Amino acid sequence: MNIHHIRNATLVVEYAGKKFLIDPMLAEKGAYPPFPNAPREDQYNPLVDLPTTIESIIQGIDAVIVTHLHYDHWDEAAVKALPKNIKLFSQNEEDATEIRKAGFQNVEVLQEDTVFEGIQLIKTKGEHGRGEILKLAGLVCGIVFKHSSEQTLYVAGDTVWYDAVQEVINLHQPEVIVVNAGDNQFNQGGSLVMGKDDVYEVYRAAPNAKIIAVHMEAVNHWTLSKEELKSFANKKGMSDNVLVPNDGESYPF
Repeated sequence: MNIHHIRNATLVVEYAGKKFLIDPMLAEKGAYPPFPNAPREDQYNPLVDLPTTIESIIQGIDAVIVTHLHYDHWDEAAVKALPKNIKLFSQNEEDATEIRKAGFQNVEVLQEDTVFEGIQLIKTKGEHGRGEILKLAGLVCGIVFKHSSEQTLYVAGDTVWYDAVQEVINLHQPEVIVVNAGDNQFNQGGSLVMGKDDVYEVYRAAPNAKIIAVHMEAVNHWTLSKEELKSFANKKGMSDNVLVPNDGESYPF
């Protein structure tokens, strides 16, 4: 497999001969208003440019996976750029309906036993925060990829560490894990995605896995920097396992 981190949560995953685009946020820097009631309310999103062209990102894509419809995972630029007949997977029928309204004709809801071109795509649970903020944040999912020719990949999505993430790791024993780890927060309500302590819990649960931390420094409500996570990983003795890519960086496995 090859995991190409684009920006924020956007990934291009080459797996068992197929190319997946995950959570495409493809807008130019500063295209959208900031998330309100949050840090950096004077900065428009995304905070940084794409590291390459939209055309090069979407070229040769076999399928798109949208874990949820927040605009930093599925935006107007992606809607405009992607061919309307492309295979697209959503987390539930509600999201699928919205995506179809945008003109996409080949939308399928992920299940726990979805198969695409011989590749198992297993929808996993996630919690987009803790406590009261969950009601506002809405439903999200992650995905486990499995194929006989590849290591198992777990893309956790917009979730904090909680028991269902532990269960996925216990059940599927992924060798590669992608976590959204910017510790994004509003001014009230706590973490919406993983922070450094959550990443440490993932490491403890899967000490032999490679953990790729993304969703960092790209939208205004991030609170955990790449450098801070690298420093924390070093202190915890997990820097060989925790990879913190720059935008545009790729990892083969």
